[in-house]
Amino acid sequence: MEGKIVITSKTKDGLDFITASPKPRAFRPGMKEKKGFKIPRKLIIRYLTKDDAEAMWEYINVLSKEQTFITFQGEQISLEDETKYLIGQLENIKNQKSVQLLVFIEKKMVGVSGIEMKAKIEGHVGKFGISIAKEFRGQGIGKMLMEAVLNEAKANLPALKIVELDVFANNPLAIQLYEKLGFQKFGELPEGVLHRGEYVGHIYMYKRVR
Repeated sequence: MEGKIVITSKTKDGLDFITASPKPRAFRPGMKEKKGFKIPRKLIIRYLTKDDAEAMWEYINVLSKEQTFITFQGEQISLEDETKYLIGQLENIKNQKSVQLLVFIEKKMVGVSGIEMKAKIEGHVGKFGISIAKEFRGQGIGKMLMEAVLNEAKANLPALKIVELDVFANNPLAIQLYEKLGFQKFGELPEGVLHRGEYVGHIYMYKRVR
């Protein structure tokens, strides 16, 4: 599973092809499938490899400095800690406890998403997370990545029955995407997260996959 390519774009006879299950899709350069969506060239969505630590480390620290809608809000992670995290994720993937996919465009890491199984009495629940680099948001990559992760999780996490996620209440674009993909809100903790110096609500959503 390590390094397995899930989606890739390639150019053939003037067409950009996105290859993914259940069947390839072809796009003419500049063509839009949906409003605001363009297929970037040389896009790859694949599983982690042991050589991804530095790319992941650089990526998460840039997002943390941005203080976007993630757990890290300015803290800088060491390469050592990121390497330990990567090793743990590779082991979880091997043991069918996690699915973790990275997005690369022109060999640059621009996104990550995953579903990680919880334990014991919640062993049938997977926790979802996703992030996209700032300059690549709003291009349909997040939706493509999220669909790929959900498909891989259903195929490779046999214990999975429910996927849950949490989202900042001041992130309406993400909430709309999650709802489009079948997630339902089941709760909110008012002022549950501190984002850029302001307390905002923390929304919880779920989707049944089996």
